[in-house]
Amino acid sequence: HEAREGADVCAEIAKELGLDVKTAEAVVQLLDEEAEGMRFDPRARSMVDQFFAGVRINEDTIATLLPGYVAGSFEADEENGVYGLLGKNGTGKSPLLYLIMGLLRPKSGEIKFNGTDTSLRSTETLSDMFIVPEEYNLPNIRLSEYIRTLAPLYPRFSEEMLRKCLDGFEMERDANLISLSMGQKKKVYMCLALATKARLLMMDEPTNGLDIPSKSQFRKVLAGSLDEDQTVIISTHQVKDVELLLDHVTMIDDNKVLVNDKIENLFGENENVDLERLFNEKYQRS
Repeated sequence: HEAREGADVCAEIAKELGLDVKTAEAVVQLLDEEAEGMRFDPRARSMVDQFFAGVRINEDTIATLLPGYVAGSFEADEENGVYGLLGKNGTGKSPLLYLIMGLLRPKSGEIKFNGTDTSLRSTETLSDMFIVPEEYNLPNIRLSEYIRTLAPLYPRFSEEMLRKCLDGFEMERDANLISLSMGQKKKVYMCLALATKARLLMMDEPTNGLDIPSKSQFRKVLAGSLDEDQTVIISTHQVKDVELLLDHVTMIDDNKVLVNDKIENLFGENENVDLERLFNEKYQRS
């Protein structure tokens, strides 16, 4: 924010991103509109990426906008399904999702999706990944207009799936986005995510802002909307909201991986799945 006040900030950003100054001015304007204080809105970053796919951002620049990295390493199974990324507030769940998306770059090592380094931000990779951040804003347009902008970016986008998800959430099919409540916006955004049919979907605290009936709708919509070739990563600290959806669980704390295993290996065949108990046990030991 201090840099934004400098007269040459646009020239600096243009040089850093390899853009012309006029385009850099548009980027700065977008960030100004979407940022508040020192908190960087991931939606603004996502919108910039949609227009400048493939641009590599300097690690220090991104770290200034969105600090925090997850240290250490672990592997996820190659099987598709629903993965739970669990941890207390501030343990690095969101930065890990941004690392996977290529919005952040790791200080060491690499993250690959379908064999491609995600930090390269290639158009092919971006068109098969989608993230629902915890906080975002939606523009003052109708849903149908938003779809016309979004759908071309995702080759597998399905309007039929979008209608199915909206109906599952009991949402209007062509609402004015700006008029929706926080919970309604979250429902619409999750419907858009599922409609992209991206092979990797990431949801950051998806049940935050949803009332109890809406959380039940979320579980039903998600369970009934996935293809066999899709993987979903759900980041949350509200384990009760999602535990029956998960095929695999990863728990992190202070840059440590506490658990990384399939649900079937964590609980016996006749044992009830109780991630809250497991969550508390692992954190007490750590």
